[in-house]
Amino acid sequence: MFYWTVVGMLIATAGAAHVFVPIFYRLNYTSCFQYFETRFGVTVRLIASVLFLLQTLVYMGFVLYAPSLAFEAVTGVSLWGCLIGTAAVCTLYTTLGGMKTVLWTDALQFTIMVVGLLAVLIEGSKSVGGFSEAWRIASENGRIEFLDFSPDPRTRHSVWTVAIGSSFFWLYLYGVNQAQVQRACSLPTLRRAQVALWLNYPGLLLIVTLVSMIGVVVYGIYHPCNPVKAKLIDRNDQLLPLFVLDSLGKVPGLAGVFIACVFSAGLSTISSGLTAMSAVILEDYIKPIAKRTCADAITKHGIAISKLIVVITGAIQFGVAVLISKFTGLILQFSYSMYAITAGPIFGLFISGMLFPWTNQIGAIAGFLLSVAFMCWLGLGSLIEKPPSLKPTLPTYTYGCFKNLNASFTTNTTLSVMTSSMTMASPMMSSTSAAVAEEPMLFDFYRISYQWYTGLGMIVCVFIAVCVSFLTCHTDPKTIDSRLMCPIFDVLFPWLPEKIRKPLRFGVIYGRTDEPNGDFKVRLDDVTCQVNTEAKRHDNSSLVVEENLSTKL
Repeated sequence: MFYWTVVGMLIATAGAAHVFVPIFYRLNYTSCFQYFETRFGVTVRLIASVLFLLQTLVYMGFVLYAPSLAFEAVTGVSLWGCLIGTAAVCTLYTTLGGMKTVLWTDALQFTIMVVGLLAVLIEGSKSVGGFSEAWRIASENGRIEFLDFSPDPRTRHSVWTVAIGSSFFWLYLYGVNQAQVQRACSLPTLRRAQVALWLNYPGLLLIVTLVSMIGVVVYGIYHPCNPVKAKLIDRNDQLLPLFVLDSLGKVPGLAGVFIACVFSAGLSTISSGLTAMSAVILEDYIKPIAKRTCADAITKHGIAISKLIVVITGAIQFGVAVLISKFTGLILQFSYSMYAITAGPIFGLFISGMLFPWTNQIGAIAGFLLSVAFMCWLGLGSLIEKPPSLKPTLPTYTYGCFKNLNASFTTNTTLSVMTSSMTMASPMMSSTSAAVAEEPMLFDFYRISYQWYTGLGMIVCVFIAVCVSFLTCHTDPKTIDSRLMCPIFDVLFPWLPEKIRKPLRFGVIYGRTDEPNGDFKVRLDDVTCQVNTEAKRHDNSSLVVEENLSTKL
């Protein structure tokens, strides 16, 4: 079912390329959160950027910790050494090279990721007797499921949950997330930015396809012996490193390729996060504070300050990773889930501002804060209570553990544990037979699939923001700078007649030529915009581009 996420990625790519990125590109903001100050005021800008910084720091700490843990398992190098080395290298090349280095290393890291995944897939398929054999085994044991159309949001993975639910998360990631938007806006023209987003989709499709196929192969190999049940590993997320060592360890160099693959994904995420936080801290906090006292010094030494911020945030995310390494279980799940939990309220703020012209500052603040509270309740409640799934867990077995495991893993301790735990081929079934009537009423609420978290947080934020705005003297659409809005129905249905599209603009006057901060003229009859601006495009090398841009919305 997880493969349906490629549909969500497709929806998100279209939305990011044709709805969100054009707005940011034309506004020419270094930080995405500058939009909130223009639309709602400085308070909204600050509270949204604070949540983004917290979200990025915690998530980057987890991303730094996870590959270091895998590296420790494969090489025996201490976890501290892995954390220090990875954080230092990533912070160093991000500081010295800036955005250009991040983009070029991302391209190289993507290549390494594909090579590593292909190596795992090919060698794993050979071990199981071919991919078709692995597919047969997985299918016979109920692991291949594509057509679960259950509309129940409590279903962890269904067509609607994965295809539609995940699209909100990917829309946030590629449409309004600082790390991605600054990449798109660094390109010389809007058309190139849109093309880059569309070219990114085949890469996503390839990665998801390879990962899904590897999952089938791993199950085909370990289906007669569940390594968690055999006490070879402690958690399911350690299964792939075990498989790599067990199957690829006999081929010189392939285990190293896999580790390079894992680290490439981690370094790409960390470097993008460091540049994003540097831009947000500089633009949203340092420059506004220094504007009244030392604005000239900030302008003169802006690049040096941004590099210093990268170093400081790199040290902080190392500290977060060390903190995460001191805990097990709940803290790891919290770190992984926090990104989706916090993405919804931020995404909801952008939707409220760009698509709903009536939203005012009071409504935006109320919707954002209540959405954050609601998502923390849902996310933390599900992690703490851990309600049993409505669908019983599929059985796993241990009858093949002795003959299926590589000798390098069958230590005396492991063998003794396995001997005491395996008397016969016995399936592991989740005990879900507890009386449903005795469950707390909130368990069904906590069972909502994590795939819906971002969308649910967005809906709560938008609903409350619009309702509160109407209760507190909503904004007059005629007074809004049309550059801050998206004529969504003109973008989605440009073939509709003007008499239908006009009321769907909700009173926003897109044809005005007196917009502040530049000449921005829109002709909605053919959905064409003429932008004449001298734009200062910021990367870490302070590239200045003077351009005349004529593109479609």
